[in-house]
This record gives sequence, structure tokens and C-alpha cells, in this order.
Amino acid sequence: VILSRTHPTLVARLFEMEVPEIYDGLVRLMAIERDPGDRAKVAVTTTDGDIDAVGTCVGVKGSRVQTVVRELDGEKIDLLEWSEDPKVFISHALQPAAVLRVTTDEADNAEVIVPDDQLSLAIGRRGQNARLAARLTGWKVDIKSESEAGTQFKEEIVDELFGTEPGGASETSAQGAKMDLVDLEGVGPKTATALKDSAFSTVELIAKASLGELSSVPGIGAKTAEKIQGAASQMLDSS
Repeated sequence: VILSRTHPTLVARLFEMEVPEIYDGLVRLMAIERDPGDRAKVAVTTTDGDIDAVGTCVGVKGSRVQTVVRELDGEKIDLLEWSEDPKVFISHALQPAAVLRVTTDEADNAEVIVPDDQLSLAIGRRGQNARLAARLTGWKVDIKSESEAGTQFKEEIVDELFGTEPGGASETSAQGAKMDLVDLEGVGPKTATALKDSAFSTVELIAKASLGELSSVPGIGAKTAEKIQGAASQMLDSS
């Protein structure tokens, strides 16, 4: 028998051992995603309306979940309520960040709006929170701050009513979204992939990010982050 400590099923089996309600079928593990050794997200639900699925898995004073955490050598576990409504599920999956609203389309794209002070929390260190939430829910998650979404909405209304002059704000924003990251100075294919995996998928997002956020991306140090951000800002200014 070969046991993999990185497989999501290990987390499921550990919870089954610690939570009798799971073994009895009263609480169900609906989805699990992990960055093994660092963090996991576990979505649970219940077949009994009188049972709090998340609270049951957490246990009294966190006793049950902490037992699982110790077995995984300190891997942080986010327990959240599963929902058949994708908008609700995505909101739960991005915890601990607060979500204002979620819109979805038929191509499995989800736009998530969060308060300005929750943007970094929603994305997470090295994009981890957003990445795990996307994998857990199966949706392509695009996270925006409330002020960014408000500016975009106003620009779209102006475009619809009056059109946009060449080089206008909304045109610049659209160009920023279409520019390829590998066109930035200091960004090769591997770095571009790392940036996208960390939720920095557009030139505009890179230009608006802090140096601390960029330097937390795997393979990007402080000097490279400063170089990339400068290149992104210059590209937007010249577009």
C-alpha cells in the first residue's frame, strides 16, 4: 500500500476518522483542494438541517480540525459551507475575505467584487486564496476591488452613451487587459505563468499591485518586481 500525503483523499480520510457525523453520512465532504503542506480548502454540507456542517468538523474549541492539522504537519485548513448555487459557493470559497457580489456567465467565468481593503486578502499570498478557490469551485475567478469595478462600470456607461475617444480611459483599460505579459521587460514565459497563477493576469493588475505583492510571486524578487511593475506602468502610459 502506498500512502501519498499530498493527495486530497488523505484529508478526507482524516476527517472521516475524527468526525463521526461524516462516517455516518450526516455530514458530507463535497470538495477538497490543497497546496500540500501549506493550505487546504474543504467544502462540506449536511443532510440534516439541524446540523452545522462546518461547526461539526471544527469541533469543540477546534479540537477536531486541529487533530487533522497536526496529522498534516501544520497545514492550514479552511472549512467552508458548500452550496449548489455557484455564486454562494464562490463567495464561501474565498473566505476569509468578504465578498460583495459575484456574477457568472455560461463560460464558467466568475467576476467577484470585494471591498477595497479585502482585495489582498481575497487574492492571498502568491495568489493562493484565489487559486484554491478557483480549483475548489471549478470556476475561472476574476477578483476586482469595489473601486476598480465602479470605475469600469462608469466607463462602460460612458462608452455606451457617448462612445470613447481614441486613447480614452476605458480604451486604455481594455488594451491593458489584452497586452501579453511576455511583452513586459523582464517577463519570460515561466514568469508570465507564475504571475497568472498568482492572479496577476493582466498588465493593468501588475501596474496596480504593490511591490510586496509582486515579490511574493514564486521566482520574482524585489528588484525584478520593481522592474516588471515599472515596465507595466510604462506600457499602459504609452498605449
